[in-house]
Amino acid sequence: MDATPDTLTLVWEILKAAYAVSIGVILLIIILENRNPIRTITWIVVLLTLPGIGILFYIFFGQKIRQRKRHKHKSLKNDLELKERSKSGLSTGGDPHRNDTVDEHIHTVLMLKRNSDALLTRNNTVDLITEGREMLEMILQAIEGAQSFIHIEYYIFADDEAGRRVADALERKADAGIEVRMLVDDVGSWELPSAFFDEMKRHNVMIDSFLPVRFPKFTGHVNYRNHRKIVIVDGQVAFVGGMNMAQRYVDGGKTFGHWHDTHLRIKGDAINFIQSVFAYDWYMMKREELSENKYFPRHHTSASGTALQVASSGPDAKWPAIMMGMFSIISRARHHVYITTPYLMPGETILTALKAAAMGGVDVRIIIPQKSDSWIADHCSKSYVKELLEANIRVYLYQDGFLHGKTLEADRTAAIVGSANMDFRSFEQNFELSAFIYDRDVAQRLFARFESDFERAQLITAKAWKHRPFMQRAKESFARVLSPLL
Repeated sequence: MDATPDTLTLVWEILKAAYAVSIGVILLIIILENRNPIRTITWIVVLLTLPGIGILFYIFFGQKIRQRKRHKHKSLKNDLELKERSKSGLSTGGDPHRNDTVDEHIHTVLMLKRNSDALLTRNNTVDLITEGREMLEMILQAIEGAQSFIHIEYYIFADDEAGRRVADALERKADAGIEVRMLVDDVGSWELPSAFFDEMKRHNVMIDSFLPVRFPKFTGHVNYRNHRKIVIVDGQVAFVGGMNMAQRYVDGGKTFGHWHDTHLRIKGDAINFIQSVFAYDWYMMKREELSENKYFPRHHTSASGTALQVASSGPDAKWPAIMMGMFSIISRARHHVYITTPYLMPGETILTALKAAAMGGVDVRIIIPQKSDSWIADHCSKSYVKELLEANIRVYLYQDGFLHGKTLEADRTAAIVGSANMDFRSFEQNFELSAFIYDRDVAQRLFARFESDFERAQLITAKAWKHRPFMQRAKESFARVLSPLL
């Protein structure tokens, strides 16, 4: 029997009422969460002006998990055990704060200890890696030398030439009896076929996806991604930084020709804190505790080595630790702050710190890519250039391929290298890991790299920037409006 007009009208009215109630509930949730006012207003506009689509946007990208129990796993005696294990393997002897470079940044050191339990370690050796091919060969060499375990965690792991070489090496070690655990982000590595996982498992590699996105149960996870890049071998060597595991990170691919990035090889006590981050993430997905002594060995490097803290942050953390650490170093700089970031969407907190430093006489320079791998991120990044120039900040466009490094160097005494971009997503929505290094030698090496990068970049002048085409400026302004949702 055909539906009568009255019936269709009644159904339509019920649907409209249900939609209105849904919008009202979502708006109430957003307001009660006390988000950044700009972000709150942006979501309200999206929900009210994009019927239907706005709700889908919120379901996939708007749900907030900060300060929730980590998906009901933060019952964690495991969490406390990991923190104690990472500390128990520390080398003894001497006061870890007795270092003039550390003293210059003691406020940052203490803040990171309080907001993320990032303990300062000082008996480390740190190698700076700026080429993908070198990074790949170093990691393969470390994997081949594994005697006990290998732990790997990547945002992007591709089944291409570079990824295949690493996967084959992991399979060989797992077949030989070495424990191999591997986490890949479900969104970042979405192109990995199920056959890849099946093959790794056949070779005894323990592998899983981080926060899998499956409709409808886990759609709220899509906005919260694991952006970390971690390799740990036997607890004796670790690799962290900005490079994922894909061939384009090695050769730049056809689009860019050259991929410019920054990674670290670390030996020493800091590895135990990197290990605790991996173990925590592994527990989230597998409910397997990795708290045995062998995962947190005592190290025997020089007690006068490199001082550093490993800071991690994520959408479920109480504090945005990495952002706060950047803010602290920028705000306390005396001479210069040099920054590279592929995506520049700093938010008001970091933006104000950068402007205040520059207007107070600090030489602030930022390098972003001329050519980006993201249309909207590229235009949004460039929407900030005008106000940075007005604050006497020098902004450069990197010309030699794609700049993907996430680095900061200040006063030749401190450096930050990690996975976190200077953008909303890294500060608030992604699981990230960065090394805060207080060492003149490492800072000087990074400073020298910046000097080289400036020569490969074009300095933006206020006059030239002002005369860009209107459509270019319009695209940037439109992208800027959407930046709180990125």
